[in-house]
Amino acid sequence: MSSERTVDHRTDYAREAFLEDDAGTDPIALFGRWFKRAEDAGLPEPHAMTLATLGSLTISCRVVLLRSFDARGFVFYTNNNSRKAMDLERDPRAALNFFWPQLERQVRIEGRAEPVSAQESDAYFATRPRESRIGSWSSDQSRPVEDRRALEERFARWNDRFKDGEIPRPLHWGGHRVRPVRIEFWQGRPNRLHDRIAFEQLSDGTWLRVRLQP
Repeated sequence: MSSERTVDHRTDYAREAFLEDDAGTDPIALFGRWFKRAEDAGLPEPHAMTLATLGSLTISCRVVLLRSFDARGFVFYTNNNSRKAMDLERDPRAALNFFWPQLERQVRIEGRAEPVSAQESDAYFATRPRESRIGSWSSDQSRPVEDRRALEERFARWNDRFKDGEIPRPLHWGGHRVRPVRIEFWQGRPNRLHDRIAFEQLSDGTWLRVRLQP
């Protein structure tokens, strides 16, 4: 019989306040300010975000990397044969989460995902390191493989195939944009009285701002 392990690690957040005047009325602009703050602070992987999707039987989440964002939404790239991409094709509802513990901040995003254009995917793919582009061809993401050696052999075969030539974007690889309908900003505060300010998109495209109890 296994014994239950209790985890009793607590942090009292007291770095700074987050008030309505700080939030403004545009959640995308606010995200831009928070994201730049995370970059300027030298945080490890500030663009890492947890992506949650709805599968056929369960909800699944994993960390992906934010590659661009604007008023249209938040973009990441992946193999379109991967579980996450197939989940989104089946049900485009998605959620993203950024957590920057050093800043005592969290951003939660809810929306619907859609493919980016082929031109956008081509442009981003061309900026990737050569080895990453080869990896996009050699890996059948989320599919079983015999062992590590088999995986490396697949990479070597594709590396030999391309040699020093151009490496085009495979058709099974591309970007997804999560168009937000709700964005919540969380700032840790003392006594667990955290600051939570959420934005919900209305039918005319404007945003409603509301403070939530912690």
